[in-house]
Amino acid sequence: MLGVVIFAATLLLLFGAINLTRRAGPVAAAASPTHGTQSADTATAAPGDGAAPATPSPRAATPSASLETDAVLSGAGDIASCSSGADKKTARLVDAIPGTVFTAGDNAYDNGSEKDFQDCYDPSWGRVKDRTRPAAGNHDWQTNDLEGYLGYFGQAAAPDGKSWYSYDLGAWHIIVLDSDCSKVGGCDTGSDQGRWLAADLKASSALCTLAIWHHPRFSSGIHGNARSTDPFWRALYAAGADVVVNGHEHDYERFAPQDPTGHEDRLRGMREFIVGTGGAPQRPFLSARPNSELRSTGTFGIIRFDLHKASYDWHFIPTSGDFTDSGTAPCH
Repeated sequence: MLGVVIFAATLLLLFGAINLTRRAGPVAAAASPTHGTQSADTATAAPGDGAAPATPSPRAATPSASLETDAVLSGAGDIASCSSGADKKTARLVDAIPGTVFTAGDNAYDNGSEKDFQDCYDPSWGRVKDRTRPAAGNHDWQTNDLEGYLGYFGQAAAPDGKSWYSYDLGAWHIIVLDSDCSKVGGCDTGSDQGRWLAADLKASSALCTLAIWHHPRFSSGIHGNARSTDPFWRALYAAGADVVVNGHEHDYERFAPQDPTGHEDRLRGMREFIVGTGGAPQRPFLSARPNSELRSTGTFGIIRFDLHKASYDWHFIPTSGDFTDSGTAPCH
């Protein structure tokens, strides 16, 4: 009898040890770290006439932030003319996208007068005026002292009494500059605008920065490179800015990240977008500039930026046709 009891007790101890071992398995597995995958920075395009192949960046993309910090910025430059109906089509695109609207200059042709804004701009892009943060262009300056432009947009165009300003949008810092240098006392570091830009960049704590002005520093279009905006590029590059958006050329062009001298810089360079596709008649390209990744003319449209906490997505949206461009990249 004693032997039976001892045998039964031994079996109970053995089964208990087996069960403890089985329960310990999942706990150990849960303690092992799980590693996610990191996708490469990408750019895709559906080429239209005059388009060059898109080139992806080899840098690793930073994951997008939560929707709480995301923001949307959309727009174009070279927009409204009473002799063209394309601006009405691009207006419908920005009207359908939530968020903030930008302009990249030459808002109302031909002269940026009060009449040009009221008769040509207001019937189209005027529908998003209450959420537009504009930039001035050379055609806007053809009316003395920007009277038509400032009279139409009011404080939104010059919150501090100057045609340059900045604001925060989500986690991003947005800077709007005036590249009509001869009209504003210069664009160099010693000018009023240059000193303001240096102070603004120093005061910003944002990880991600996007700047907008009219004349592109680098361009394959008929106007070519605007050397007068070199001080802007140098100041922004030194501060670690990420994106530059321009107009002036009536086309669409995207550049690889570059330094101020025009050399490709995938680590710290700024990516330039020329979006002169808001409605003014399109123009041909001359010769492709170094680091030009994608070019298209003959397609009207707007660009949409989805601004995340530490990265951004871009998407060029045409009014018609099959040309488009999209991609994603991290902030510096």
